[in-house]
Amino acid sequence: MALFGAESLVRQRLVPNITQSRECVAKIVRLDYILTRNISHLQGAHRMSPAHITGTDEHIEIRKIFCVGLNYSEHVKEMKAALPQAPVFFLKPATAVIGDGGTTIRPDISRELHHEVEMTVLIGAGGRNIAREAAFKHVAGYGVGLDMTLRDIQGDAKKRGLPWTLSKGFDTSAPISKFVQATTISNPHDLEIALAVNGMQRQHASTGNLIFKVDYLIWYLSQFFTLERGDILFTGTPEGVAATVPGDRLEARLISPGSGVLASLGIRIQ
Repeated sequence: MALFGAESLVRQRLVPNITQSRECVAKIVRLDYILTRNISHLQGAHRMSPAHITGTDEHIEIRKIFCVGLNYSEHVKEMKAALPQAPVFFLKPATAVIGDGGTTIRPDISRELHHEVEMTVLIGAGGRNIAREAAFKHVAGYGVGLDMTLRDIQGDAKKRGLPWTLSKGFDTSAPISKFVQATTISNPHDLEIALAVNGMQRQHASTGNLIFKVDYLIWYLSQFFTLERGDILFTGTPEGVAATVPGDRLEARLISPGSGVLASLGIRIQ
Protein backbone atom coordinates (compact mmCIF):
# COMPACT_ATOMS: atom_id res chain seq x y z
CA MET A 1 0.00 0.00 0.00
CA ALA A 2 2.85 2.33 0.86
CA LEU A 3 4.59 1.33 -2.35
CA PHE A 4 1.44 1.98 -4.37
CA GLY A 5 1.08 5.38 -2.74
CA ALA A 6 4.68 6.26 -3.56
CA GLU A 7 4.19 5.21 -7.19
CA SER A 8 1.13 7.42 -7.46
CA LEU A 9 3.04 10.31 -5.98
CA VAL A 10 5.86 9.87 -8.51
CA ARG A 11 3.38 9.79 -11.35
CA GLN A 12 1.63 12.89 -10.11
CA ARG A 13 4.86 14.85 -9.90
CA LEU A 14 6.99 13.38 -12.68
CA VAL A 15 4.56 12.86 -15.55
CA PRO A 16 3.50 16.54 -15.77
CA ASN A 17 7.18 17.53 -15.70
CA ILE A 18 7.96 15.12 -18.51
CA THR A 19 5.06 16.50 -20.51
CA GLN A 20 6.22 20.03 -19.92
CA SER A 21 9.76 19.05 -20.87
CA ARG A 22 8.52 17.56 -24.13
CA GLU A 23 6.62 20.76 -24.86
CA CYS A 24 9.76 22.80 -24.11
CA VAL A 25 11.84 20.61 -26.40
CA ALA A 26 9.25 20.97 -29.15
CA LYS A 27 9.31 24.73 -28.74
CA ILE A 28 13.12 24.79 -28.84
CA VAL A 29 13.18 22.66 -31.99
CA ARG A 30 10.60 24.96 -33.60
CA LEU A 31 12.56 28.07 -32.59
CA ASP A 32 15.78 26.55 -33.92
CA TYR A 33 14.06 25.86 -37.25
CA ILE A 34 12.77 29.44 -37.48
CA LEU A 35 16.16 30.95 -36.61
CA THR A 36 18.00 28.68 -39.03
CA ARG A 37 15.57 29.51 -41.83
CA ASN A 38 15.78 33.26 -41.19
CA ILE A 39 19.56 33.28 -40.85
CA SER A 40 19.86 31.35 -44.11
CA HIS A 41 17.55 33.86 -45.75
CA LEU A 42 19.62 36.79 -44.47
CA GLN A 43 22.85 35.14 -45.54
CA GLY A 44 21.40 34.58 -48.98
CA ALA A 45 20.29 38.20 -49.17
CA HIS A 46 23.83 39.42 -48.47
CA ARG A 47 25.74 36.68 -50.25
CA MET A 48 27.78 38.22 -53.03
CA SER A 49 27.74 36.83 -56.55
CA PRO A 50 30.99 35.82 -58.22
CA ALA A 51 32.40 37.96 -61.01
CA HIS A 52 31.06 36.82 -64.38
CA ILE A 53 32.80 37.29 -67.72
CA THR A 54 30.28 37.75 -70.52
CA GLY A 55 30.41 35.14 -73.27
CA THR A 56 32.12 32.55 -71.08
CA ASP A 57 31.22 30.09 -68.37
CA GLU A 58 33.73 31.70 -66.03
CA HIS A 59 32.54 32.70 -62.58
CA ILE A 60 35.41 34.04 -60.50
CA GLU A 61 35.30 34.41 -56.73
CA ILE A 62 35.71 38.07 -55.78
CA ARG A 63 38.60 38.74 -53.45
CA LYS A 64 39.98 42.23 -52.76
CA ILE A 65 38.37 45.40 -54.07
CA PHE A 66 40.75 48.31 -54.66
CA CYS A 67 39.25 51.74 -55.30
CA VAL A 68 41.07 54.78 -56.69
CA GLY A 69 40.12 58.21 -55.44
CA LEU A 70 40.62 61.50 -57.31
CA ASN A 71 41.55 60.00 -60.67
CA TYR A 72 39.72 62.48 -62.95
CA SER A 73 40.89 66.09 -62.86
CA GLU A 74 37.35 67.55 -63.06
CA HIS A 75 36.29 65.43 -60.12
CA VAL A 76 39.33 66.64 -58.19
CA LYS A 77 38.11 70.20 -58.80
CA GLU A 78 34.52 69.52 -57.70
CA MET A 79 35.83 67.95 -54.50
CA LYS A 80 38.04 71.02 -53.93
CA ALA A 81 41.09 68.78 -53.58
CA ALA A 82 44.66 68.95 -54.81
CA LEU A 83 45.79 66.86 -57.78
CA PRO A 84 47.33 63.68 -56.36
CA GLN A 85 51.02 63.02 -57.00
CA ALA A 86 50.44 59.28 -56.67
CA PRO A 87 47.33 57.08 -56.80
CA VAL A 88 45.06 57.36 -53.77
CA PHE A 89 43.66 53.94 -52.81
CA PHE A 90 41.14 52.60 -50.37
CA LEU A 91 39.55 49.17 -49.99
CA LYS A 92 36.04 47.78 -49.96
CA PRO A 93 35.25 44.32 -48.56
CA ALA A 94 34.02 41.70 -51.02
CA THR A 95 30.76 41.59 -49.02
CA ALA A 96 29.96 45.09 -50.33
CA VAL A 97 29.30 43.68 -53.81
CA ILE A 98 25.87 43.44 -55.40
CA GLY A 99 25.02 42.75 -59.03
CA ASP A 100 22.71 44.03 -61.73
CA GLY A 101 19.17 44.39 -60.42
CA GLY A 102 20.33 44.74 -56.81
CA THR A 103 19.50 47.33 -54.19
CA THR A 104 21.86 49.64 -52.35
CA ILE A 105 20.63 50.17 -48.81
CA ARG A 106 21.62 53.39 -47.08
CA PRO A 107 22.54 52.79 -43.42
CA ASP A 108 20.49 54.78 -40.90
CA ILE A 109 23.58 56.65 -39.69
CA SER A 110 23.75 58.59 -42.97
CA ARG A 111 21.49 61.04 -44.75
CA GLU A 112 23.69 61.62 -47.80
CA LEU A 113 24.29 58.66 -50.14
CA HIS A 114 26.21 59.68 -53.28
CA HIS A 115 26.75 57.85 -56.56
CA GLU A 116 30.15 57.52 -58.26
CA VAL A 117 30.27 55.67 -61.58
CA GLU A 118 33.56 53.99 -62.50
CA MET A 119 35.17 51.62 -64.98
CA THR A 120 36.04 48.38 -63.19
CA VAL A 121 38.91 46.03 -63.94
CA LEU A 122 38.86 42.32 -63.08
CA ILE A 123 42.24 40.75 -62.36
CA GLY A 124 42.61 37.37 -64.02
CA ALA A 125 46.19 36.49 -63.19
CA GLY A 126 47.76 37.42 -59.90
CA GLY A 127 51.25 38.66 -59.19
CA ARG A 128 53.49 41.03 -57.31
CA ASN A 129 55.85 43.71 -58.64
CA ILE A 130 54.17 43.48 -62.04
CA ALA A 131 55.98 45.39 -64.77
CA ARG A 132 53.87 48.16 -66.29
CA GLU A 133 54.42 46.81 -69.79
CA ALA A 134 53.04 43.43 -68.65
CA ALA A 135 50.10 44.81 -66.68
CA PHE A 136 47.38 44.18 -69.27
CA LYS A 137 48.29 40.47 -69.34
CA HIS A 138 46.90 40.28 -65.81
CA VAL A 139 43.47 41.67 -66.75
CA ALA A 140 40.57 39.28 -67.33
CA GLY A 141 37.86 41.81 -68.08
CA TYR A 142 36.40 45.31 -67.90
CA GLY A 143 33.05 46.42 -66.54
CA VAL A 144 31.24 49.28 -64.86
CA GLY A 145 30.60 49.77 -61.17
CA LEU A 146 29.26 52.22 -58.63
CA ASP A 147 31.26 53.38 -55.64
CA MET A 148 28.30 54.24 -53.42
CA THR A 149 29.47 56.67 -50.75
CA LEU A 150 28.06 57.99 -47.48
CA ARG A 151 29.29 61.51 -48.18
CA ASP A 152 28.36 62.98 -44.79
CA ILE A 153 30.14 60.16 -42.96
CA GLN A 154 33.15 60.48 -45.26
CA GLY A 155 33.27 64.25 -44.72
CA ASP A 156 33.24 63.82 -40.96
CA ALA A 157 36.00 61.21 -41.17
CA LYS A 158 38.14 63.55 -43.29
CA LYS A 159 37.75 66.39 -40.79
CA ARG A 160 38.83 64.15 -37.94
CA GLY A 161 41.63 62.43 -39.86
CA LEU A 162 39.91 59.04 -39.64
CA PRO A 163 39.69 56.22 -42.24
CA TRP A 164 36.89 56.19 -44.83
CA THR A 165 36.04 52.53 -44.32
CA LEU A 166 32.49 52.98 -43.01
CA SER A 167 31.53 55.55 -45.65
CA LYS A 168 32.84 53.40 -48.51
CA GLY A 169 32.66 49.76 -47.46
CA PHE A 170 29.19 49.19 -46.02
CA ASP A 171 27.08 46.29 -47.34
CA THR A 172 25.71 46.91 -50.88
CA SER A 173 28.15 49.81 -51.51
CA ALA A 174 29.84 48.16 -54.51
CA PRO A 175 27.38 47.37 -57.32
CA ILE A 176 29.19 45.82 -60.31
CA SER A 177 28.21 44.70 -63.80
CA LYS A 178 29.32 41.60 -65.62
CA PHE A 179 32.73 41.93 -67.25
CA VAL A 180 33.50 42.01 -70.95
CA GLN A 181 36.49 39.89 -71.93
CA ALA A 182 39.71 41.88 -71.86
CA THR A 183 40.85 40.29 -75.12
CA THR A 184 38.00 42.07 -76.92
CA ILE A 185 39.14 45.53 -75.73
CA SER A 186 42.06 46.90 -77.72
CA ASN A 187 42.40 50.03 -75.58
CA PRO A 188 40.62 50.43 -72.20
CA HIS A 189 41.42 54.15 -72.34
CA ASP A 190 39.26 54.62 -75.42
CA LEU A 191 35.97 53.87 -73.67
CA GLU A 192 33.26 55.90 -71.94
CA ILE A 193 31.39 55.54 -68.67
CA ALA A 194 27.95 57.01 -68.06
CA LEU A 195 25.38 57.11 -65.30
CA ALA A 196 21.70 58.03 -65.45
CA VAL A 197 19.47 58.52 -62.41
CA ASN A 198 15.75 58.05 -63.09
CA GLY A 199 16.51 58.37 -66.80
CA MET A 200 18.43 61.66 -66.50
CA GLN A 201 22.16 61.66 -67.21
CA ARG A 202 24.28 62.57 -64.19
CA GLN A 203 27.81 61.49 -65.11
CA HIS A 204 29.62 60.91 -68.41
CA ALA A 205 33.33 60.79 -69.22
CA SER A 206 36.02 59.19 -71.35
CA THR A 207 38.35 56.72 -69.67
CA GLY A 208 41.08 58.48 -71.62
CA ASN A 209 40.82 61.23 -69.00
CA LEU A 210 42.05 58.99 -66.19
CA ILE A 211 44.97 60.69 -64.45
CA PHE A 212 46.56 57.33 -63.64
CA LYS A 213 45.94 54.76 -66.37
CA VAL A 214 45.01 51.12 -65.79
CA ASP A 215 48.48 49.71 -66.49
CA TYR A 216 50.05 52.27 -64.16
CA LEU A 217 47.56 51.44 -61.41
CA ILE A 218 48.29 47.71 -61.66
CA TRP A 219 52.04 48.35 -61.61
CA TYR A 220 51.72 50.71 -58.65
CA LEU A 221 49.38 48.51 -56.62
CA SER A 222 51.44 45.36 -57.12
CA GLN A 223 54.43 46.99 -55.45
CA PHE A 224 52.57 46.93 -52.14
CA PHE A 225 49.86 44.28 -52.48
CA THR A 226 49.94 40.80 -53.96
CA LEU A 227 47.27 40.87 -56.65
CA GLU A 228 45.09 37.77 -56.91
CA ARG A 229 42.74 36.34 -59.47
CA GLY A 230 39.36 37.79 -58.58
CA ASP A 231 40.61 41.16 -57.34
CA ILE A 232 38.62 44.10 -58.71
CA LEU A 233 39.92 47.59 -59.37
CA PHE A 234 37.54 50.59 -59.35
CA THR A 235 39.48 53.11 -61.44
CA GLY A 236 37.93 56.37 -60.20
CA THR A 237 34.89 58.53 -60.89
CA PRO A 238 34.52 61.62 -63.08
CA GLU A 239 32.73 64.83 -62.13
CA GLY A 240 29.00 64.89 -61.46
CA VAL A 241 28.79 62.93 -58.21
CA ALA A 242 25.56 63.73 -56.39
CA ALA A 243 23.11 62.56 -53.77
CA THR A 244 20.51 59.83 -54.26
CA VAL A 245 17.22 59.27 -52.44
CA PRO A 246 15.23 56.11 -51.71
CA GLY A 247 13.38 54.95 -54.80
CA ASP A 248 15.97 56.27 -57.26
CA ARG A 249 16.83 54.02 -60.18
CA LEU A 250 20.50 54.14 -61.25
CA GLU A 251 21.70 52.88 -64.64
CA ALA A 252 25.43 52.71 -65.37
CA ARG A 253 27.08 51.81 -68.67
CA LEU A 254 30.52 51.08 -70.08
CA ILE A 255 30.49 52.18 -73.70
CA SER A 256 32.69 51.68 -76.73
CA PRO A 257 32.29 54.65 -79.11
CA GLY A 258 32.46 52.25 -82.04
CA SER A 259 30.57 49.25 -80.67
CA GLY A 260 27.99 50.59 -78.24
CA VAL A 261 27.27 49.35 -74.71
CA LEU A 262 29.79 46.78 -73.49
CA ALA A 263 28.51 46.37 -69.94
CA SER A 264 25.59 47.77 -67.98
CA LEU A 265 24.30 47.84 -64.45
CA GLY A 266 20.98 48.84 -62.91
CA ILE A 267 20.22 49.21 -59.20
CA ARG A 268 17.68 50.85 -56.91
CA ILE A 269 18.21 52.89 -53.78
CA GLN A 270 16.53 51.99 -50.51
